[in-house]
Formats: sequence, C-alpha cells, structure tokens
Amino acid sequence: MNDSNRLRLTWISYFSYALTGALVIVTGMVMGNIAEYFNLPVSSMSNTFTFLNAGILISIFLNAWLMEIIPLKRQLMFGFILMVLAVAGLMVTKSLTMFSLCMFILGVVSGITMSIGTFLITHMYAGRQRGSRLLFTDSFFSMAGMIFPIVAAMLLARQIGWYWVYACIGLLYVGIFVLTLFSEFPVLGNKGANAGQPVAKEKWGIGVLFLSIAALCYILGQLGFIQWVPEYATKSFGMDLGQAGKLVSDFWTSYMVGMWVFSFILRFFDLQRIVTVLAALATGAMYLFVSTDNPQHLGYYIMALGFVSSAIYTTLITLGSLQTKVSSPKLVNFILTCGTIGTMLTFVVTGPIVAKGGAHAALTTANGLYLAVFVMCLLLGFVTKHRSHGHVTH
Repeated sequence: MNDSNRLRLTWISYFSYALTGALVIVTGMVMGNIAEYFNLPVSSMSNTFTFLNAGILISIFLNAWLMEIIPLKRQLMFGFILMVLAVAGLMVTKSLTMFSLCMFILGVVSGITMSIGTFLITHMYAGRQRGSRLLFTDSFFSMAGMIFPIVAAMLLARQIGWYWVYACIGLLYVGIFVLTLFSEFPVLGNKGANAGQPVAKEKWGIGVLFLSIAALCYILGQLGFIQWVPEYATKSFGMDLGQAGKLVSDFWTSYMVGMWVFSFILRFFDLQRIVTVLAALATGAMYLFVSTDNPQHLGYYIMALGFVSSAIYTTLITLGSLQTKVSSPKLVNFILTCGTIGTMLTFVVTGPIVAKGGAHAALTTANGLYLAVFVMCLLLGFVTKHRSHGHVTH
C-alpha cells in the first residue's frame, strides 16, 4: 500500500469518527426544536432518538460479518446514498414514523462507517503506533462534538430549520465519499490475498472477555456520569445552568487535550500497564468529584478526570486488536459493540437510580463502573496475548 492511499484511508477513518460524534452529541441541541416541530413534549421526543443509537449498535454488530462479504468501498458508496436519502427525508417529513426511520438510517450509516474506520486503522498500523493512531482518530469524535453544537446554535438562532443541522453533518460524508472514490481498500474474506491458503482460526482468549466488559463499563460509566453532572451541580451545590454547563465543557476540553497528549505518550509504554494506571487514576478523580463538599474543587477534579480517562476506551480497543496475530475485524467490532451497548443502557440503568437516590447516586454508580474497568484491566495483565505476539515494539 502506497503512502498516499494510506493517508486517504486514514482520513476516511478520521471523518467516520467525526460523523458519529456529530450525530450523537448534537442531539441535545436540536431536541427541543424537533419536539416543537412535531408538537410533542421533549420527554417523548427523546425516546425517538433511541432509533439513532439502535442503528449504530446493529450496524456495528452486523458489519463484523458484512465486511468479509461486501467490499468496504461498496459499503461506503452505498452509505453515501443512504445518507442523502435520510437527510432529504428529514427535510420533507411531517411524520414522526418517517423521522424515526431517518434517524435509524443515519445510525446505520454512522455505525458502518465507524466500524470500517476502526478496522482500517487497526489493519494499517501495528503495535504502539496502532494505539496512538486510534486514539488520534477518536479525538475527531470529540472535535465534532465541540464544533457541531456551535454550528447548530448558530443555525437555530437565525431561525433556520433544525434539519439543516443534519445537512451540515452530511458534508462530512461528502468528504468520505470523495476520498473513497480515489482509494484502494484492503480485501477481506474469500477474495483476500490469502484466500487460497488455509486459515488458522485463532482463539480470542479470556482477555477479550475482560476487554469487552471493561469497554461496556467504561462507556456506561462515562455517559452515566457526564449526563447527570448538571443535575448534580445545580441541585447539590446550587449552581446555575451556565456554571453546570461549564463543568461539562471542561470535561470534554480536557478529554480532547488528553487524547492528543496520549496519542504521543502511548508509543513509549506497554498498553496494558498504562491503561491499568489510567483506569486507577480516573476512578480516583471521579471519587474526589463525587465525594467533595467544596464546589470550587469540582472544576479541577472533572478536568483531571477528563484528561486521565481520555485514552482508556481506544486503548481497550487497541489491546483487543492485538490479542490475535492478525487483526480480526470481528474481534474489533465485538469490543466496539460492547461499548455501544453501554451507550444504549445509559438511561435504562441510571434513570431508575436517579428516581430513587438522586443524581449523586448515579455518579456513585458511575464511579463503581470505573472501578470495574480498573479490575478488568488488572486481570487482563495475567492473560493478555499482545506481548507474546510481538506487538510491543514500534
């Protein structure tokens, strides 16, 4: 593979994460306008966005097999057609059913592109370089999550229809489509370069189980924490919404900075050891946030939490891809799927906890989930295969 083609495929991966980040994080900005558009209460409208998450989850799960049947280039080109149809559907629909279908399609397209983007990085880069590249790729998720809410706010402030926000997000897929046209993709399955040779099926091992549990607990813990921080800050410390919102903004800002820093640092450390240390530090930082009585300390603790936890999820995925000698798309997608299940369960798990014990109980639960991540990373050290496969070199 020549360098220019590798660069194009890498940018496809970047844009795929940005697309998912934009679709997921912009929801809170447009939900009120969409509820008003359909003349529904916001609480009822929020349920329809489950179709977006469901589309992401289903497509990531199925694409572990589809990547070996349908060529990657064909999937991305077909995804462009689906993206255009979904955005056009949002612009013309007056039906809640049609809106839900379009959201589901956007989720499917997003999940397919993100699973392909993740596989491309794990396929093209090896060892610690793979971890740093995947971490930098994941930073585009956060970057889009910072940019597109600003874009949405600008459009909505000018009384421009909410559906134009999704049209702007669709421009990311235009970039993916153009890059796809000029790129050559790795061939998987029976048509691959090694198709005529007998393939030795590698066992994933118990390490993959630890990594999958850690991925689910991490995403569930992170989203369960950050979704209830504003409620906790306003009810427990009497902050206004602006102050509570700044806490969330501080978290994501330090999270993105941490991604950039660790994309360099990870090259010099054993991945299992550093992710165990980071999980321990993140658990400690969250405990300090949850247990402090001083509102002035909250900002410091949440920034520390964002920084030290930023590299955990992508390092878990990277370690998963290193559990076999040859990177397995099924294995990578399995861990991604477990993380996405954590997204789906966020309000299912934390909603009843908040109803019974308040926002502080939800934050304490999230802290327990981070502790579970640390335990899984610690146990992984006894069974991981990434060292025996020679993946610890640059």
